[in-house]
Amino acid sequence: MSLEIVRSVAALRARVAGWRKEGIRVGVVPTMGALHEGHMSLVRLAQSHADRVIVTLFVNPTQFNNKDDLAAYPRTEHEDAAKLAALDVDILYAPDAAEMYPNGFSTTVSVKGVSEGLCGAFRPGHFDGVATVVTKLLLQSGADCAVFGEKDFQQLSVIRRLVADLDIPVEIIPGPTVRETDGLAMSSRNVRLTPDGRAAAPALAAALFEAATKLRTGAPIAPTIAATRDAILAAGFTEVEYLELRDAISLAPVDALTGPARLLVAAWRDGVRLIDNVQVDRP
Repeated sequence: MSLEIVRSVAALRARVAGWRKEGIRVGVVPTMGALHEGHMSLVRLAQSHADRVIVTLFVNPTQFNNKDDLAAYPRTEHEDAAKLAALDVDILYAPDAAEMYPNGFSTTVSVKGVSEGLCGAFRPGHFDGVATVVTKLLLQSGADCAVFGEKDFQQLSVIRRLVADLDIPVEIIPGPTVRETDGLAMSSRNVRLTPDGRAAAPALAAALFEAATKLRTGAPIAPTIAATRDAILAAGFTEVEYLELRDAISLAPVDALTGPARLLVAAWRDGVRLIDNVQVDRP
């Protein structure tokens, strides 16, 4: 099956309008490309919830607070399109920056609360960029459902909040984190690790899972997190940007497990910033 590539809002809406006349349920999977199996799992999940699936590919400049990071982000549209064609995706929507942010564009969507702390504290403006582009993609596609990965859990929380607050009629479906066989969460950034860094990187997930097990069995929170931070650094990570236990819904810090929580981390190795999180249920 050949993959249809659409590059304008008008063309995308025309295709979706045709599906609507047929009573077809539409799903969308927003991405920035450099697709790996984690993305493919989100596509398959969308296909299980919708009759037609749109995958978007747009490297969004407004969510990068580091120009070098934006410049280094891989652009692999040809390879991405081949992977999506193999999954029988219906449309690849790949607008350019001028289509997404036309001359005179001056609106920003900002989500308070869940965007604060964690990645929000270290990447100023990042979640404003995410919230703005995702709002646009949801409105451009008019999708009935949209799939986002749990690996970027704070991002998922921001999107859930903006959809609820702005009354956007779309169902947000979370996709479980997909991991390599050694436990490392799949990420487009993993290819930037050195061989030694890649060999050490699974220690991040291992430390999280060990901490989650301890917390579920009643271990005290603060000492457990401190020991986990030490274990990550001992594994060769140069910095633990944050390691926090947060409420799974509000993302508020928690000092007692009274409901579902998430243990979230960002750490650096080889100049690469890796994020991960695991669910922690109360004892």
